[in-house]
Amino acid sequence: MRASIASLDIRPMLRLHVGMKSSETLSIGEVAGHFGLATHVLRHWETMGLLAPARATGGRRRYGRSDLYRVAGILLAKEAGLALADIRDILTTADLEKRREITRRHRDELVRRIEEMRAALNLIEGGLACGYEDITECPHYQSLVADRMACTYRENEQHGSSAP
Repeated sequence: MRASIASLDIRPMLRLHVGMKSSETLSIGEVAGHFGLATHVLRHWETMGLLAPARATGGRRRYGRSDLYRVAGILLAKEAGLALADIRDILTTADLEKRREITRRHRDELVRRIEEMRAALNLIEGGLACGYEDITECPHYQSLVADRMACTYRENEQHGSSAP
């Protein structure tokens, strides 16, 4: 199963269905419950500059509709593997080039990880399809091992190592 990065079918894991009026606010406990989070997570995000809920009398946090969308956006970015500091920078910077640099860096890391996972899947699928009693005699396995040896040899030459 080969698919280009652009055609990966990734379904959103988060749905935001908020049936609240634009002027209505929710407590930290209600928001945490809505998203399945602990309240300390929302407080931590606030200290990191990711959230800035309004304060009611007595200093209690009150979250409006825009705050809920912000929480949903943070969760989506976390599901994409972004660190909280990068999420904060992406959400708060007005510098388009800085935002693009962060997302490019993350994209490059994701592409690298996807390639590693494809190679791992190729090995596993090859193992499942192998009919040999001794997998080391399987031509597919031998090909993968030979490719790995060649790759390791090239990496060692680049770094000046004499190890095979």
